[in-house]
Amino acid sequence: MTSAHPPVRLDPPQRLVRAAVGRGGDAARGWLAGLPELAGRYVAAWELTVERVLAPGGTRSMVVLVRTADGAPAALKLSPAGEPTAREAAALGVWDGSGAVRLLRAAPGDGVLLLERLAGAVSLRSLAEAKAVLEAISTLQRLWVDPGEGHPFPSVTDHTAALAQRLEAERGAAPDARALIDEALELRRELTADPGEESLLHGDYHQGRILAGERHPWLAVGPRPLVGDRAYDLARLVRDRLDTLAASSGAEATARRRVTRLAEALDVDAGRLRGWARFRAVTAGVSRIAAGDARRGELLLEFAGWL
Repeated sequence: MTSAHPPVRLDPPQRLVRAAVGRGGDAARGWLAGLPELAGRYVAAWELTVERVLAPGGTRSMVVLVRTADGAPAALKLSPAGEPTAREAAALGVWDGSGAVRLLRAAPGDGVLLLERLAGAVSLRSLAEAKAVLEAISTLQRLWVDPGEGHPFPSVTDHTAALAQRLEAERGAAPDARALIDEALELRRELTADPGEESLLHGDYHQGRILAGERHPWLAVGPRPLVGDRAYDLARLVRDRLDTLAASSGAEATARRRVTRLAEALDVDAGRLRGWARFRAVTAGVSRIAAGDARRGELLLEFAGWL
């Protein structure tokens, strides 16, 4: 007599536990403790069959590989409930599978999304750089659409105002970068004074956010959607594979060529792209230094100086 398979445990991976507790302390512990019950509730409500929890997984959400009632592979994503999850669901709804993972069901009030399943271990970073850049450009073009009337997405102006405020608060962590910080803040003031065309943006677009799929070869995941200047969205891509870039000869010239080539490929103003790339690198670098990751933070500041 054969026994039934034991139910799959829905415990959060340790990578997520460490990262969440490091960011949120006791509040995060409460959320993590409730994940198994929350996941189980939506598995039952949406008639899903659990395969396994994706491990090591990410640092901000738990993903459970499942199958829907008709046997289709899917991914149940559980994140802290709140506006970021609601905005992610809204953006995926606007894109409706064009350039991005398709949203199948959503309960943003509980931080739960059911997504089509992609090859989570295969991102554009698995390709040679030249091919990866071409695919990234092609995918991003499909994401830049009208956000629609009454959309819930914050503007680049408002989002970067919060980043600038944090940069001011953290500038003491990087006293040697005073000039870079002052320049980054001035660049932001200039760029937001004339925000330009408003498009729906991914918000955190880089090669690691573009995964292999079956419906389409490459699809974007994990948006932090904004509305505003397309150059802001492209700026994160400029510093992709930064460790490899830094180890190469002529890194400074290569970084500048990236700006020119990406701007030309996507018909974006090169000056605005360079400005946003510098601002984003400086804010990320100072934040890393303030969090104790001096090596990464200093590399980001060095990159900003190359531009």
